[in-house]
Order: sequence, then structure tokens, then C-alpha cells
Amino acid sequence: MASRQDRPKSPGLKWRKRIGGDVPYWFADSAATKSGFPIKSRNLAHLVGHPAQILEQAQILQREMLAWMSGDRGGAGVRFDGTFKTLFEIYETDSESSFNNKIKKHSRSSYAVYLRKMIVHIGQRRIDECDGRDVRKWFKQWKDGSGLGAARMALAVLKAAISFGVMCRIRGCAEFQAVLSVMEFERLPSRTFAPTAAQITLARQAARESGRPLVALAYAIQFETTLRQWDVIGQWVDLDDPRPSAVLAYGKKWIGPTWTAIDNNLIMAKVKPTKTEDTTEITVSFDLSVCPMVCEELELIPHEKRTGPLIVNTDTGLPFIRHTFQNAWKADFKVAGMPKGMWNRDLRAGGITEGGKAGASKDDRRKLAGHSKEETTEIYDRDQVEAHRRVMKARKQFREKNGQ
Repeated sequence: MASRQDRPKSPGLKWRKRIGGDVPYWFADSAATKSGFPIKSRNLAHLVGHPAQILEQAQILQREMLAWMSGDRGGAGVRFDGTFKTLFEIYETDSESSFNNKIKKHSRSSYAVYLRKMIVHIGQRRIDECDGRDVRKWFKQWKDGSGLGAARMALAVLKAAISFGVMCRIRGCAEFQAVLSVMEFERLPSRTFAPTAAQITLARQAARESGRPLVALAYAIQFETTLRQWDVIGQWVDLDDPRPSAVLAYGKKWIGPTWTAIDNNLIMAKVKPTKTEDTTEITVSFDLSVCPMVCEELELIPHEKRTGPLIVNTDTGLPFIRHTFQNAWKADFKVAGMPKGMWNRDLRAGGITEGGKAGASKDDRRKLAGHSKEETTEIYDRDQVEAHRRVMKARKQFREKNGQ
């Protein structure tokens, strides 16, 4: 990299020491971030060796910040001028776009971050002057700067904006979509982790020994029902979310399962998986009495404490914030000696995999996971509970046979 004297200089542009050498960053003014400007900083390490591009990106970021501070934050009246910037702004603000209609609120905030990043990176480029070679270069820069996952996310947001542009007959979008349709990009490798019953037993034990019996219960429910993490611990959402809630804190409200979801026969009924609530609207039900791990954990929880949200943080008495639950998982994961790279969300895959190894039918496992579409919810619920019982019977026999 050039000497300190030759480094480009621009408002907000600073250099930070890293193992491989100094790295350029752009930082927003504190007043801008306090007013809601979505970009606090930007790592420009992928442009090291290209001082002109570093300077250009820093100046673009600075202009974006100053425009935000002056009140220019886009809106329904955005006029398309041929650039990606105005396409992205139209996509983000138009009430008919997938951004405002189909994408869940928690995903929308992530989309917004990537839209801002791409406005900075490619916003000044004209759509009708770019082709697949440009996209390949961008994808490589995104990957080198933030990793393959971030590059794939940026690509997904780009495709969504272009698709909306095609729907609106915005010039250049149809041709650009045609280019994207014939291109292939590196994909994230499929996850292969599927924790076993023995591993989950160790994680549950670690949670209990750390004074978190409800976390142990969460692991058991995740593994033996194959419910996703947020369908077991719930999630904090904005106050304007239309779903009712009596649990308010942190300036948000909590949506999730309560103890009333489990009846006296240990039937956990009509759980609506978050991932499908806006699509198939399937509900799933489970007989927890046939789940050995869940029953073990329930025996340790006094009946008088079975009120309110199902899984709470004993330190706060409130449902977990996601990162706090993840921190608990990381601690239990370490104590249990589980393989490096295994995530909490892999418990679902572990439960489904164990069912397959135990010989449970593919149809039952599909129903258990909530992947099947049925004619009516009532029929689906009864059949799904029976499917859960059949799968758990096979899984229990499998564990006994393998000494788990």
C-alpha cells in the first residue's frame, strides 16, 4: 500500500491497523448515526491497492450521509434516472414492491442494509451500461470484502430489485434480468451437521449445570419436535407488529409460545411456524409425552413456575433476546464438546435425521417438519400428531438400540 503521505484523504476516511497491514475505513459522523443514518462505518479493505476507488467510495458515502442529514431520504416520488441508486430507492419505497409486501419485517431491515451498501458501491452505475462481467466483478468484491454469505445476500437483493424494475417496466431491467438468469455464482456449501441424541443430552446437562433449566428444555423441544429456534423461544418484534402480545420490554413486544400451549395431556397444539405463517399458514402439533428428553426436563420444572412465556432468561425473567440465547448455546456447546461449526439451528436437522435413521417414513418426517400442504388445518393437525408419535416411537427404539 502507498505510504501514509500518499494515502487518499477524504472526510470520514480513516486507517486502522490490522495483522496484514493498515486497512481503510469510512466512518459516519456521530450526529448522522444518532439521527438514524443506517451506515455507521464501511470496511474498504477490498479496495486496498486502488487508492482512486477508495477515494471515490469514501466520497460517495460522505455524500449519502450529508443527503440523509439534509432530509433527502428517498420516497415514493423517486424518479428513475437510469442508475442502480434510483432503482434501489424505488424498490425500497414503492408500496407494491416485494420489499414492502412479501419480505418479513426482520428480513426487511437486512435488505435495507444491503440496499444501502449497494447504493454506495454501484449506485452511480447505469443499468443499461452494465453486463454480466460487471456483476462477476461486484460479486468477487463483495465476497472478498465480507465473505460468501454476504455476497450471496447482496446478489439476492440485487435480483429482487431488478425483478421489481421489470414489473414496473423500468428501462434496462428486463435486459439485465436476462443476463442474471444465465449466470451462475458460487454457493454456500450445504450444512452437514446433524447432532445426535447423545450430543443433545450433553448440551442439556451443560445448560442445567449453568442454572438454565429452561434452556435445556428448549434444546429438548427443538430436537424432539424439530421446531425452529424462534418457534420455541419466540422473538421480539416492533410495537407496530399487528400480532397481540402482553409481554412488553426493550421498546418491543414478544411473540412466542407460552405454557398455555401445552395442555394437561402434554399436547403442544397448533403451533404456527414463523417461516410459513405468511404462506401455507400450516400449524403443527406435538405429543410431548412421547418425547423422553422433553419429559425429563419438564420433571425438573415445578408446576407453579409453568406460567407465562415458555422459555425465559432466568437472569431477567423475560423471554430471551436472540443473541443472549445464542451466547447460552455457545457456552453449552463448548462444555458439551460438540464439533466446531455446529449451530443451534442444526438441532432441527438432527431431529429429522435421527427419524430417518430410525426408519420413520419420509411422509411422517415431512409432516413433523411442517413441510406438507393439507386440505384443511383440522385434518392436518390430527394426522400430524400421529405422525409425531410414530416418528418418536421409532427414534426412541433407535436410541435404545444404539445406547443413547
